[in-house]
Amino acid sequence: MKRRDLLLAAAVVAAGTARAQISGAPIRILVGAPAGGSTDTLARSLAVSMGPLLGRVVVVENKPGAGGNIAADAVAKSPPDGNTLLMSFTSHAINATLYPSLPFDPVKDFTPLTCVATSPSILVAHPSVPAKDVRELIALAKAKPGQLNFAIGALGSSLHMAGEAFKMQSGVFIVNIPYRGTAPAVQDVLAGQVQLMFAAIGNVQAHIKAGKLKALGVTSAKRLPEFPEVPAIAEVLPGYESSAWFGLFGPGRMPPELAGRLSDAARKAIVQPEMRKRLDAEGATAVGNSPAQFSAFVDSEIARWAKVVKFSGAKPE
Repeated sequence: MKRRDLLLAAAVVAAGTARAQISGAPIRILVGAPAGGSTDTLARSLAVSMGPLLGRVVVVENKPGAGGNIAADAVAKSPPDGNTLLMSFTSHAINATLYPSLPFDPVKDFTPLTCVATSPSILVAHPSVPAKDVRELIALAKAKPGQLNFAIGALGSSLHMAGEAFKMQSGVFIVNIPYRGTAPAVQDVLAGQVQLMFAAIGNVQAHIKAGKLKALGVTSAKRLPEFPEVPAIAEVLPGYESSAWFGLFGPGRMPPELAGRLSDAARKAIVQPEMRKRLDAEGATAVGNSPAQFSAFVDSEIARWAKVVKFSGAKPE
């Protein structure tokens, strides 16, 4: 057999193997958060767009709890056949340090496929707080240590750690007031029961426009188009940046050709109009990087958040 024919035969076998590994059963995307939140809605939009690209039904299953660890553990223990995936979020990197003992390795037990999107947050204050920007807030907090407070929607979340990174870099002492969920935290800031909060933009944008909350700074490296008058916190604290991210993983040890096919489908799905519309609604920016790029990003996030978690002294609930 000629060398060209040998190569062609090898390619046919490889393609057949990849097709066999993605069977006709539905692909499940597990989400470690309740239905209705940003991670869930993005996962559902991604599933709808990925299905036709793979010629498969793609479904989403919610397994909330333990900061996303329940869903992550289920995927870590699944066969690497492409039938069970994980839509995770920033807590995947935070939990690597926050939880002293995890039932899985957050790096070795997963195959990064692509970062779907990132979403910066915004620092808001009740109108009674006598500071109009981050610089004035830091001065106020230093003049009155321990007299200001942050509403925390979920301990160990990216929004919690955004506040801890702010305190670590600015050297201020602001008290955390924990809540079981973002909604009650926002309501108490609106009522003036708590003074400050790092919030997802979608949760507070209407309140800012109505004048019920003051926007002091955004957590992106630069100002956001939707809030051009609100400074980036990095303008006062150089290097400060904190964005939530949402990423697609498979179990560890997934064959590279299978991981590549799933990653390609996800990346094509991200740029489709319906997916873009959902990202805009969530205040998120599409990413769609390669598995290698996403893997390097996850490693850097674990290292970055480890310093903040240790500074915060936070313990899992």
